[in-house]
Amino acid sequence: METFNELTEQNPEEGMFSEENTTPMVSKTENETENVTESVTETAETGQQPEIKEIPNDNEDIELGYSFTNTGEIDVPPLLIDQILGQEQAVEIVKKAARQRRHVMMIGTPGTGKSLLAKAMAELLPKEELEDILVYPNAEDSNNPRIRRVPAGKGREIVAAHRAEAQKKAQSKTMILMFLMLGIVIYSVFTGAILLGIFICLLLLTVGRQFIGRDEALIPKLLVSNYNKQQAPYVDATAAHAGALLGDVRHDPFQSGGLETPAHDRVEAGDIHKSHKGVLFMDEINILSIESQQSLLTALQEKEYAITGQSERSSGALVKTEPVPCDFIMVAAGNIDALEKMHPALRSRIKGYGYEVYMRESIPDTPENRDKFIRFVAQEVMRDGNIPQFDEDAVKEIIREAKRRSGRKGQLTLKLRDLGGLVRVAGDLARADNAPFTTAEHVLRAKKISRSIEQQLADRYLENKKDYESFFKDGGEIGRVNGLAVIGGDSGIVLPILSEVTPSMSGAQGNIIATGQLKTIAREAVKNVSAVIKKVTGKNIEAIDIHIQFVGTYEGVEGDSASISIATAVLSAYEKIPVNQSVAMTGSLSVRGDVLPVGGVTYKIEAAAQAGIKKVIIPKANEPDVMIEDSYKDIIEIIPVSSITEVAEHALVDGPRKEEFLKKLEAALTPAE
Repeated sequence: METFNELTEQNPEEGMFSEENTTPMVSKTENETENVTESVTETAETGQQPEIKEIPNDNEDIELGYSFTNTGEIDVPPLLIDQILGQEQAVEIVKKAARQRRHVMMIGTPGTGKSLLAKAMAELLPKEELEDILVYPNAEDSNNPRIRRVPAGKGREIVAAHRAEAQKKAQSKTMILMFLMLGIVIYSVFTGAILLGIFICLLLLTVGRQFIGRDEALIPKLLVSNYNKQQAPYVDATAAHAGALLGDVRHDPFQSGGLETPAHDRVEAGDIHKSHKGVLFMDEINILSIESQQSLLTALQEKEYAITGQSERSSGALVKTEPVPCDFIMVAAGNIDALEKMHPALRSRIKGYGYEVYMRESIPDTPENRDKFIRFVAQEVMRDGNIPQFDEDAVKEIIREAKRRSGRKGQLTLKLRDLGGLVRVAGDLARADNAPFTTAEHVLRAKKISRSIEQQLADRYLENKKDYESFFKDGGEIGRVNGLAVIGGDSGIVLPILSEVTPSMSGAQGNIIATGQLKTIAREAVKNVSAVIKKVTGKNIEAIDIHIQFVGTYEGVEGDSASISIATAVLSAYEKIPVNQSVAMTGSLSVRGDVLPVGGVTYKIEAAAQAGIKKVIIPKANEPDVMIEDSYKDIIEIIPVSSITEVAEHALVDGPRKEEFLKKLEAALTPAE
């Protein structure tokens, strides 16, 4: 089972409490689709993924700034920098950094355009400054090859000239040797010493080949070539080992007898040298070893770095070239955790001589930004080159999915790599159907086919849990709650939570015992719940132990979105009031009993619907974030709440004990005047 990472922790922008409280959307609207297919109805009973392609496609709420027949009519800018979507601040910084040759660090979620921005920067750099780098043999010290830099394209000419001269000398020496051997053969025939003549000729041939080959050993090696380059180099050095990043010297198995390879000819350029006068892109820079980061810092400071053998056991360990030019612009990238393991001096160098950018993960859902998504689809089709153009309805469906994946009301996601994958899968389906254009139906089918591993795992998880009755969907149970969680950031699951109250083992101090491999934030959430329980019960809980179990969480639980589920389960066990099992819930809980927003509510609601749950309780602050598929709207009721009292009112089974408890709960949580 995968780790249950809550979106609140993965994404600082998603699931955070916001003072913005737009008009809430109700769980049942009048204009919902009425003709839900039989396959959707069966979802509530079987837990299977619904057949999305049969759902009516309502695009009335997706308004575009202009109409078009297909994306082939959309103009795609020739420069990559003009194709970047939604990262205006980063684009401006990249333009300035390219102009002033500054380094840049980009931090953000994968798929938001960091590598594309680095490529765009390479396009902005002047190609007139490009250089070739040559390595020459050193007559004074063969283990210290010399380095020469020349304008781009000249390196090939120089190597060709040296090779031509070496060939002329070799031909002359060969002719002299041949005439000498011919004379020896003729002389040996006249003197009768033919065997001696043959022996002398073989000896001359062996010795002569060494002298003839020496001229070729003096030919310089073209270490870095920018011949006929139309733009500055862009080198992706992500996860490169030391030799590939910093350069290396090849091992020579023949180190004597005149067969050895000259030292300068064994020198290999590293990525830092190949990106000279260009861009070196380093994603996930924190996985680079500290030693390599230190060497990279030296290269940034000195703008040159000598190449030496990276293995102490190699024959190239003694070889060290003169400093090789490496005047590159570094674009470092990673997630927010990349800052923790990054060399402090390296980050200081970037920060002091460049820019740091935090990538946006979503943009406002405005007509102008929707028009940018039209161009995005056109760009993806153009880059792929093997899929049909998208018609207008297909583009609207892509925009609809961008809204869903943002996880926030009124936003469009900027995780465009994943969205581009959906475009390509839909295009592949259209190609398989021999359709002239990719339609909305192809996009809807693609959404089912292109489900992530986590989504497939979540479906399998629900099936297995239903087979073994790990969670219930009807009736009432004391101390048992259907919580909700997400895996992989885009897949919801039902997470059963059990609670039991027992006499304290110590008799003097009660304990809250939670099992299920809770991680840091989840453990803190349990502590917050204990404060609410003490306040609600009005009694000292030192005489009891409270047991909490997260069922089936073999890989652990993280996040605080199960707080209201824990509180409901414990209060149910303490008060002996059953919990309605047709209800699932998600939400964080403050120490005062307020229900706070969490991440991933859309995916959690859909998971509950697939499992056959009839109602879902969510934080009221998350109500605008709900963007479930049309197929789920008629089979599940969404209940927004703002306090634990409202949670108990909707979750507990009706009865006299419930009414009495709700009064006590409301009185306990009402602030004193």
